[in-house]
Amino acid sequence: MTALLEHLRSHHTPTRLLAALRALVRTDFLWLVFLAAISGVLAGLCVAAMTQATLLAHRLIAPGAGRLSGLSTVSPWRVLCVPAVGGLLLGWWQAHLSQHHRRRPVDPIEANALHGGRMSLADSLVVAGQTILSNGCGASIGLEAGLSQMGAAFASRIGRILRLHRADVRLLVGCGAAGAIGAAFDAPLAGAFYAFELIIGSYAFTLLAPVASATLCALVVVRLTNTSLPAVTVASSDTIPLLAWPLLIILGMTCAYIGIILMKSAARAEQLFRHILKQEWLRPALGGLLVGGLALISPSVLSSGHMAMRARLVNPPEMELAMELLGLKALATVLSIGAGFRGGLFFASLYLGVLAGAVFAGLIAPFAPLPLALCTVAGMGALATAVIGAPLTMILLALETTHSAGMTASVALTAVAASLTVRRSFGYTFATWRFHLRGENIRSGVDVGWLRALTVAQMMRPETDSLPADELVETARAALAERMPRHIVLHDAHNHYQGMVDTTRLMSIQAAPERPLSSLAEARFETLSPETCMADAVAAFERTGRPALAVVDKTNRVLGLLSERYVLRRYAEELERVRRDLAGEKHIRFTPAPPRGH
Repeated sequence: MTALLEHLRSHHTPTRLLAALRALVRTDFLWLVFLAAISGVLAGLCVAAMTQATLLAHRLIAPGAGRLSGLSTVSPWRVLCVPAVGGLLLGWWQAHLSQHHRRRPVDPIEANALHGGRMSLADSLVVAGQTILSNGCGASIGLEAGLSQMGAAFASRIGRILRLHRADVRLLVGCGAAGAIGAAFDAPLAGAFYAFELIIGSYAFTLLAPVASATLCALVVVRLTNTSLPAVTVASSDTIPLLAWPLLIILGMTCAYIGIILMKSAARAEQLFRHILKQEWLRPALGGLLVGGLALISPSVLSSGHMAMRARLVNPPEMELAMELLGLKALATVLSIGAGFRGGLFFASLYLGVLAGAVFAGLIAPFAPLPLALCTVAGMGALATAVIGAPLTMILLALETTHSAGMTASVALTAVAASLTVRRSFGYTFATWRFHLRGENIRSGVDVGWLRALTVAQMMRPETDSLPADELVETARAALAERMPRHIVLHDAHNHYQGMVDTTRLMSIQAAPERPLSSLAEARFETLSPETCMADAVAAFERTGRPALAVVDKTNRVLGLLSERYVLRRYAEELERVRRDLAGEKHIRFTPAPPRGH
């Protein structure tokens, strides 16, 4: 589909056709739903292709077998060699890309938050290929990073080819990611709210139609290609003992701290690998060798752990076994991320949550026995919420997995408890934690790119009322007798900034006529540069308490003046525009009432 649109755009004759399609999408919301459905189809094809490619790669470790995490035994030499060789190939690939100075790929959350949904399809293909290689060789990470990346990238390309509105491109990116996650888990509702909570950043009823159409179309594609997982049956009961509810809150808080430790440990592991090996291309090979060694103890640590998670939901493990598997899987995941393998923690956090719930059930069994299946499902939702930061997604995933209202209610309680605990004690999810380590202040997919795009140079007033700093007060009063500006910018003989004077202070009787203006100067060292973004300008006004600040260049020459009132007005206008985009009001068409008498 994207190739067809690219062909239409690159040739001269269909230019009017593209313009007509763009006009249709902008005027009729149904066409945007149609584009969202196409994005879902492409996302479903990506899920099917990446899943099949990963299963083929898994046969290098276990020829003729299924998914790695569901195996009971593996060949020792294969499980040691294949992850190490895969890590070596990944390291060589990353070194080759760094030599060619390729830019860092932008993921869907960052694209929607900072770049208006713009994503590179070529960079996303690299991410998908590295994710397949990492997961295929047995690294203990999931495919969800590559799946959502490809689904969102195809959707972004469609929006960019048609030159859609910024809000529409961001919505299509969310649709692509929703289709990929919904198809990967066979859970369309969970995929839709994954997009709302993480990629789009908010929910509006007008956005439900395109997101839902994308997830359903992706799910149909995956089922038609026979790449979806079979349904899992979890022993559940719709009645939950009253004593279980406070204990489920404790389980949610416990899983939250496990998730925090997991996220921080991944960052520490990266530092440790950098310290041990200066050659970056060798780190994945070392990490693969270590993960292979852990797989000799239990093959369930290999790959994402999705099949092992499903097996433990059907047959929950005893506390001792669950505690052992929890430690092994957590260590393998931390080593895989720290060594530089490409992937995410969503799949792994589900399996870790199941094991954490089983351990919790075993610990409290002597005092207050709870159903083991209840604790495993609740732990799955709580730990995944702590890691990815999407409680509604996990609640719906539990509903679509167990088909039990009681189980869903328990997951809702633990997910909320985990979310509140992480927010108060840590403040980050795994994605935002990675952004924080890079120096980016991104909390979700909510559009904040306009804050950086709008700079002081675009907002300042270049015409300023300026006077020499050595001008006398009486001379300045005479010069400004016919007009009375609010602020006067002072400069020296070389037009260098020397401070500002408020006219109320200039006209005050306390200002002696024979004094120079420099004696009344304020804000001598408080200025703005033309490259400063709106967010930093607002922070500067709050910090200084000044109603206006001068804009100067690197040599301290005066370029203009910016007032706080104007900045706040523009800020409010942009916030209102973003609010309308998030609420979907730009897509609501109002029919005017007929005139009276008709």
